[in-house]
Amino acid sequence: MSRFSTAFVVWQNAAMRDEVDDLVEAWGRERGDLDLDPVEVFSRISRLSRHLDLARRDAFTAHGIESWEFDVLAALRRAGEPYELSPGRLLRETLVTSGTMTNRVDRLTDRGLVQRLPDPHDRRGVLVRLTVEGKAAVDGAFEALLAAEADLLADLPDEDRARLAGLLRQLLAPFS
Repeated sequence: MSRFSTAFVVWQNAAMRDEVDDLVEAWGRERGDLDLDPVEVFSRISRLSRHLDLARRDAFTAHGIESWEFDVLAALRRAGEPYELSPGRLLRETLVTSGTMTNRVDRLTDRGLVQRLPDPHDRRGVLVRLTVEGKAAVDGAFEALLAAEADLLADLPDEDRARLAGLLRQLLAPFS
């Protein structure tokens, strides 16, 4: 990066101060002996997470479902036609306990968003299948979520979005 480019980035960042800058500045005054770089990153991620949670809640509520319902319905939808998975596969897809999944499938069945069917390959097993209503709910919620997320990213140029996605992937890789 040239000296001009570096100076421009410093100027641009100074013009775009946020509440994290104030927080880091205050900690710098009080604890100048500490490396505050992690606060610069993770405080912003934490704040963005709150905004994303609100956007998700709004998108899902507008389509009559809750976040946990979206997780189960989305796992089924991503499975492709006939939009069905075993309860064990749903556990792996949504990272919840078997008791929690049983409760969730019961509630989604009561709402008509999924149905339980016998597993043709295992007489003792069942499959959970997305209903037409469930597919409509998850598709509508997903479209609304994508629109909300696009709004959150609207001020970032495409190349910055790709770079940010790559950096976040790198940061998350050790947890995968």
